[in-house]
Amino acid sequence: MSSDELWRMSASDVVHALRQGDLAPKDAIEATISRIEAVDIDVNALPIRCFERALDQAKSIRFGDDPRHLAGLPIAVKDYNDVGGVRTTYGSPIYAVNIPATSDATVATLESRGAIPIAKSNVPEWAGGHTFNPVNGLTRNPWNTERSAGGSSGGSGAALASGQTWLATGNDLGGSLRTPAGFNGVVGLRPGPGTVPRGKRLQAFDTLWVEGPMARNVADVALMLDAGAGHHPDDPFSFDAASSFVTALEGFGQPARVAFSPDLGIVPMAREVREVADNAIQQLTSAGVDVTSDIPDFSGALDGFQILRAVLLGTMMGELLESERNRITKDIVGNVERGFDVTPEKLFAAERVRWTLYHRMTAFFKTHDLLICPSASIPAFPVDLRYVTEIDGQACETYIDWFAITFALTMTSCPVISIPCGFTEDGLPIGLQIVGKPRGEAALLRAAHWIEELFAIAPMLPIDPRPSPTA
Repeated sequence: MSSDELWRMSASDVVHALRQGDLAPKDAIEATISRIEAVDIDVNALPIRCFERALDQAKSIRFGDDPRHLAGLPIAVKDYNDVGGVRTTYGSPIYAVNIPATSDATVATLESRGAIPIAKSNVPEWAGGHTFNPVNGLTRNPWNTERSAGGSSGGSGAALASGQTWLATGNDLGGSLRTPAGFNGVVGLRPGPGTVPRGKRLQAFDTLWVEGPMARNVADVALMLDAGAGHHPDDPFSFDAASSFVTALEGFGQPARVAFSPDLGIVPMAREVREVADNAIQQLTSAGVDVTSDIPDFSGALDGFQILRAVLLGTMMGELLESERNRITKDIVGNVERGFDVTPEKLFAAERVRWTLYHRMTAFFKTHDLLICPSASIPAFPVDLRYVTEIDGQACETYIDWFAITFALTMTSCPVISIPCGFTEDGLPIGLQIVGKPRGEAALLRAAHWIEELFAIAPMLPIDPRPSPTA
């Protein structure tokens, strides 16, 4: 099997070949290395490589009958996750030469089930919706290299779309996994809190920030979730999965009744995103799905999220800000300091919004299978913009307003998957967020798998990086 054939295959097919002995981990690693060296110069998705570590790790791969085992499949790991012995920067010059001794809980769980980290995927400095930083530079979108790959999992999204990896870790506070999935035409799952264990660097008792899998299709996301889910002592909310997510895909996936909103009633939406999303929903209707507009009330969700996010950043980064203020980007400094200014009254109000919204969602799921909306208010924006300042002429108040439709759903604690649903006239992918019931990852994946086959976009991947059609 040639290297060119390998990187085009799905993760599920490669893992099957590895388990059957038709392919050796070394072969998969070498194919990945060849592809990275061929195309990453055009997108800068994987700036930190650990090829020798991967090849050494491959020598000791052993697996038995565990169906969750990835059998030596190389993966990309987001540069917010620690990999033992590999430079991990978090996109910050403060940690430009940081080499953690051990892998964090997210990565260690995947490694224990046969995943082999081969490179670190690029991230914004600390947080953000556009992947660039002063340590590793700017990541470009493979569908148009003059467009953003999104963030903060932009490196993971771009690496997947361009065939440099089969699976990649992502994490998501306000949309950091779902937005780049949408921009790059790949699939990203924000599972419910505790499904995938988190490392010690994060606030242990926070439920806003979650770790999740990214891949080129839903089946591969399920494969990675099987390998990555489970209890780890470093994460007090983590728990063992009740059953296989891959096996869950075998059931009938067509949803009976869903609700769709182009904007959740709370965010502006670009015309071209609305048009692509509307067309996708028409496909669902034509296939026999009952689509309503009966969505829950999301009032207060955006302000509530901004308050809770500020408190989280203040908790995580307050001490670092005291000693390294001049080496932290101005936007992040402002967000951390906002956490210091949150009054008890504002915090109480934000928490009330969150629990009220959760109960609205549980009531909604008594009559609907899914909630669907776009993955971002805009298509991938020009790569030379620091952040989006307006949406169809409507000014954004903060640098993250343009992906507010994702952080509104963060407030629900429900699992959310982003899948590609179509393209703009310029050929940029547009994603849909699909929201499932709390602790309903298996049913959500099964439905998303069915919808994905209806849209028929996954077979287009991977692609070679494409320059701007106007260049």
